[in-house]
Amino acid sequence: MKVIIVGCGKLGLLLAKQLSDEDTDVTVIDQNAEKLSRALSMVDVQGVAGNGTSFRTQAEAGVPEGDLMIAVTGADEVNLLCCLIAKHSGVKHTIARVRNPVYNDEVSFLSGRMGISMAINPELVCAENIARLIEVPAALEITSFVRGRVDLLKLPIPEGSVLNGITVMEFASKIHRGTLICAIARGGEVIIPDGHTKLMAGDDMYVITPPVQIHKLLSKIGIKEKPVKNVTIAGGGTTAYYLAKRLERDSIDVKIIEMDRKRAEQLSDMLPEVMVINGDASDRQLLMEEGAAEWDGFVTLTGLDEENMVLSMFINKVGHAKTITKLNHISFEEVVADLPLGSTVSPKDSIAKMIIQYVRAMENSYGSNVETLSRILDDRAEVLEFAIRGESKVTGKPLMELSLKNGLLVCAIVRDGKVITPGGHDEIRIGDNVVIVTTNKGLRDIKDILL
Repeated sequence: MKVIIVGCGKLGLLLAKQLSDEDTDVTVIDQNAEKLSRALSMVDVQGVAGNGTSFRTQAEAGVPEGDLMIAVTGADEVNLLCCLIAKHSGVKHTIARVRNPVYNDEVSFLSGRMGISMAINPELVCAENIARLIEVPAALEITSFVRGRVDLLKLPIPEGSVLNGITVMEFASKIHRGTLICAIARGGEVIIPDGHTKLMAGDDMYVITPPVQIHKLLSKIGIKEKPVKNVTIAGGGTTAYYLAKRLERDSIDVKIIEMDRKRAEQLSDMLPEVMVINGDASDRQLLMEEGAAEWDGFVTLTGLDEENMVLSMFINKVGHAKTITKLNHISFEEVVADLPLGSTVSPKDSIAKMIIQYVRAMENSYGSNVETLSRILDDRAEVLEFAIRGESKVTGKPLMELSLKNGLLVCAIVRDGKVITPGGHDEIRIGDNVVIVTTNKGLRDIKDILL
């Protein structure tokens, strides 16, 4: 498959690396020759220095013969024009990053009339992810599958927990049926468990469960939840705007602290029900005067990762808020994982997952497609949802009779709207949606789960 990426910023570079790792033929276009040269020294892809809206530049990059054009420059209009030209040049699919809220309600028009296969909005996706974390404050991460029928949650196992020392099999029989532990993070180790794997205090466990069971599950394992009634947001960028709009719908009181006076005034006009404070979110005195010790939720969305980290650690120190930290640049996962940052989110990582999912679905020529993809445990494991649209080597046989790859677990089967926590006697059927967790990278079809 041939993919052309226009824009060599943070997202463009991340996509180039991840698609290259997927054995995809990638070419990157960027006007800045020096930036492009640095990127090519880091990633094994091809590059063309030039204007992505130029037909001549696109032709040089092989767009007319390409399978997918992804436009992720810093300007929405440039991205849309790149895709429009590429579509008329002959490329099969186009994806445009469109961030401006003005265009948000026009996505269907952009897709239908302009021939854009997908319009992606990193800030909107990030805001939706944050809102889900606020709905389930005990979760460190949460991802939905099968159109919201199944959730993947990352939950900590604290000291003194009822889970300490029990096996996965005992969890299923004694603690909570209908919930499957599908992965465990222990120190730097990734464990895809079997029934005999023991849980330990200090672990982070990933569980698959229907959303309606989440609060019952948390109660049974002794995690107390306090509903989030108010949220303070540090930084008033586009993500903050989308998040505030989303939280307003949930009747949550929202406060935004924004340093730039002009932007603070804009937010006040756009969000009349939100309290907007023109001030420095890193001002300790301001935070304490605004009641930081009593906040229910705190989200750091400034443009500096380091500032976001320090603010979250401070709020964790002085209060009890559910903290969510935006990180876009920090790459020292081993250090970040040990810091009291609460949940962490990254707009570019969220969008990269969506595009990788789209690419795998494009590549698939079989009857079962990758519907949803999420990477967990610092990208060392993948969670994939397959839609079973035809017969294959895995259908119609009990799971116990299938020779599954090591480091792989069938976590959920959704059939006719009902969620099945699979055992050895269950089977995969046509029409099912199947959720898989695996440390094997690059699965594209359901049959790839077999040895």
